[in-house]
Amino acid sequence: MSIIEKAASRIDNKKGEAQGALAGTARHADSLPPAPPAAVAEAVTATATAPAAAPLHAPRRTANHVELDLERMHGIGLVTAAGGRTTLVEDFRIIKRPLLKRAFAARAPGEKPGNLIMVTSSLPGEGKTFCSINLAMSIAMELDHTVLLIDADVARPSVLRTLGLPAHRGLMDLLLDDKLDMSDVMLRTNVNTLSILPAGSNNPRATELLASQAMSTFVYEIANRYPDRIVIFDSPPLLLTSEAHVLASHMGQIALVVEAEGTTQHAVKESLRQLEGCSNVNLIYNKTREFPGTETYDYHYG
Repeated sequence: MSIIEKAASRIDNKKGEAQGALAGTARHADSLPPAPPAAVAEAVTATATAPAAAPLHAPRRTANHVELDLERMHGIGLVTAAGGRTTLVEDFRIIKRPLLKRAFAARAPGEKPGNLIMVTSSLPGEGKTFCSINLAMSIAMELDHTVLLIDADVARPSVLRTLGLPAHRGLMDLLLDDKLDMSDVMLRTNVNTLSILPAGSNNPRATELLASQAMSTFVYEIANRYPDRIVIFDSPPLLLTSEAHVLASHMGQIALVVEAEGTTQHAVKESLRQLEGCSNVNLIYNKTREFPGTETYDYHYG
């Protein structure tokens, strides 16, 4: 057989193999089920490419953030880190030291957590909110502690107003609505170690809410969640409302603000009588004048 004849024979063999393969493919195709309609095919494709189902648990909520105007705060007599070594800053360094010492000391059985500190007064106008904010700002300058400032003067809240911040949901809303999380109402600030919990909505049953199991659970949680946290409550005046007495029952330490040359001895004695049974009651003697035109704070620890 010539070379040409051999080549022709190979071509004929390959054609036969190709035709056999095509026939096999056709037979296989005949055995497959009919293709789905276009709409069904699109639905299948969409299902295959659909994103995964949402997780069962909602993502962790993030707290609201507010900017404190530190220059404004310094201008109205509040402690700020950039305010320098003023008499005010030094006074609150002295005031905070025994409170911090007791805050994390070993507790006797049944004793309230020392890191829960209530700042109150006998009557309005003695400077308790300024003292609460200044104490919180001073502790926020510590290297080893964080601070949560709670406006618990639910009838006349003034922490946000003093700081130049708008009203916001807070403590009362948290106690009323078990769906709310702490992060829904807490305000983080540009002072990294300071957070604020506003008073929230006004409620005629505020005393009962502060005495409720929800409040006890809340207080226990904030006292124990973070080992470095100090919690400061700006409380209503003791001789004006019943909320302060109820709030005091949760506290490990109490600071009673007394206005120099303003608060009567009778008012102070009556306030201390209402705090009988509360351990670690301390006095902050506010607005004393050592030199003309200056105001200082004095601290008495009992």
